[in-house]
Amino acid sequence: MCIQVRILSQESHEYHVQVDWTDDRVGDLLIEGKPTTKVSAPPEFEGPEGIISPEDLFVAAATSCFMTTFATFSKRMRFDFESFSCQGTGTLEKLERGFEFTKLLLKTRVVVDSKETKPKAERALELAAKYCLVSNSMKCPTEHENIVIVG
Repeated sequence: MCIQVRILSQESHEYHVQVDWTDDRVGDLLIEGKPTTKVSAPPEFEGPEGIISPEDLFVAAATSCFMTTFATFSKRMRFDFESFSCQGTGTLEKLERGFEFTKLLLKTRVVVDSKETKPKAERALELAAKYCLVSNSMKCPTEHENIVIVG
């Protein structure tokens, strides 16, 4: 049985990565034109300390996409910000069918230079949460705690 997926957009993109096993539960993550990164299971799943895990990458993907989406909206809305910092926490829980991320929490702090810019930054954060393609593609819900500070 063949299932076809209809793409609603005229535009599509592919991203290619490769992982080559090196030893035990460790491999090299290869992305063309980018530095090779060691990846492994996290220590709680018998991986070694100090190596990036798929779980780290999952949370990092949502956090970094949120940042780039916010930066995009700040440009579209024509305002500058002094700093952006986002701490991501992914909650991994054992469910009936195995471990699964059940929630992502993104705590974001943005500094702007004036009180006139603050509402724009707050709106850009709302839009970034709504349109972040990575977190929109994830099965678990994403919660946001945003603060905008006038520096």
